[in-house]
Amino acid sequence: MNKNGRSLREFKSLPFPDISLINMCRNTLIMDELRYDRESLKNEHLSLYSGLNIEQKVVYTAILEAVYSDYGRFFFVYGSGGTGKTYLWRTVIARLRSEGKIVLAVASSGIAALLLPGGRTAHSRFKLRESSCCDINQGTQLAELICKSSLIIWDEAPMAHRNAFEALDGSLRDILRFHAPNSTNKSFGGKTVALGGDFRQILPVVPQGGREDIVATSISDSTLWHQCKVYKLTINMRLRDPTMDSNAIQ
Repeated sequence: MNKNGRSLREFKSLPFPDISLINMCRNTLIMDELRYDRESLKNEHLSLYSGLNIEQKVVYTAILEAVYSDYGRFFFVYGSGGTGKTYLWRTVIARLRSEGKIVLAVASSGIAALLLPGGRTAHSRFKLRESSCCDINQGTQLAELICKSSLIIWDEAPMAHRNAFEALDGSLRDILRFHAPNSTNKSFGGKTVALGGDFRQILPVVPQGGREDIVATSISDSTLWHQCKVYKLTINMRLRDPTMDSNAIQ
């Protein structure tokens, strides 16, 4: 019809394709995130959810409420090794992906990223350049993926420089301002973001820097921290059940 200068819009009785769906199908990043086996994830979620303790369930409920309300919240899950941060992330990820939602799971280090289902390093996923800016342009596949995502999980966050989070915050506000009202006035453009880690472990590396210099580069010293809801995990699941997979309860 296009070759003959005609269009489906001329025929009111014929359905017209949704251009946004066609564009989404062309986006390989979005298709990769929607390719998970939902039935398998439903069963995995039921199994994981039954193992959550009281503290984990509080965080689990808060994150899901923020995602479903689409209001956008900023969380930090603080807990030492063995308190089940990774187990919590896996449960949330399984729940949302089983419902066809997109979850971007990243970590500050490659080893931590391997423990997250479909995990990537934060620098790789968000194209961070020396922790000062994100090389994400409007209209790109990555920008469309971020717009379609329901939740961003960033594990081992204390290892990253605060500039990385501020760069991501600025990029998300810029990308989402054409898709969501008041996104420029919300942290991370109104996306729900959940960070996790332990400030008693590895902090950002500051060459020849002292204690004050290191603390000043941490996310806790950023202006974003005042908008963050902090949850603490104190129950050590590894000590309660030594037979559990240590990778599953980080």
